[in-house]
Amino acid sequence: MAFSSITGLLRAAEDRPVWQAVLESDVADRGVDPQRTWEHMAGLWQAMKGAVEGYDPARRSPSGLTGGAGALLEGVQGGLCGPFVREVIATALKTGECNACMGRIVAAPTAGASGVLPAVLIPLQRRDGLSDEAVVQALFVAAGFGQVIATRASISGAEGGCQAEVGSASAMAAAALTALGGGSGAAMAHACALALGNTLGLVCDPVAGLVEVPCVSRNVMGAVNALACAEMALAGVESAIPCDEVIDAMRAVGDALPAALRETGGGGLAATPTGRRIAEGM
Repeated sequence: MAFSSITGLLRAAEDRPVWQAVLESDVADRGVDPQRTWEHMAGLWQAMKGAVEGYDPARRSPSGLTGGAGALLEGVQGGLCGPFVREVIATALKTGECNACMGRIVAAPTAGASGVLPAVLIPLQRRDGLSDEAVVQALFVAAGFGQVIATRASISGAEGGCQAEVGSASAMAAAALTALGGGSGAAMAHACALALGNTLGLVCDPVAGLVEVPCVSRNVMGAVNALACAEMALAGVESAIPCDEVIDAMRAVGDALPAALRETGGGGLAATPTGRRIAEGM
């Protein structure tokens, strides 16, 4: 895809849906058949669902740090969040745990942020009876916004901190949710900007250098943030800062983060006494 700005993406979508503009750009850029591109995205959607459907609460990661958390949210009566948000939380945990347990996930945009998109899309499809076609279209929207973020800033925790991974995933998910809610291209951009703005400065501090603690629970945060920002954008709340400028700010913040807070395991939670004991025991 050739988009280097959200402004350019929305300009290309003036006379067609955003998802279609993204698909057509990908087809032109890679010289592939549109049906092949669609089928590839549909395959990614099925893989996302498969990671959750095949969840085994008894499975543990090789480190022993991860596993079983997703099941703890199931069958809860009452609770603070209600059934839908609780399912979002559980789905984010299950996907993150699938990644840590060496299962098959979709890097969206990275393995460490793989739980965000499925966490919001799978429960929404179940609740609202959305077709797979509608969700695949939303994934094209997410891909378009993610591609701009990758181009203007980064989707690498080693380069930009966790804001570039879970933050980017949250922004992509917010845009996708807004599309599914019938929002305009401008509303999608506001949702993306709000979600990314909320995660600016999020550090990457994996304990023992593993994509487990705090990565799995941060996927939950990214998913819930995406829901809130899409809800705001669909209600007419706008980001005071244009989306492209928010992405550029994320790049600047990532460049300013010290190396210890960019996936080296040298700062943040990884540098706590307990974090260091865990690392030493590996």
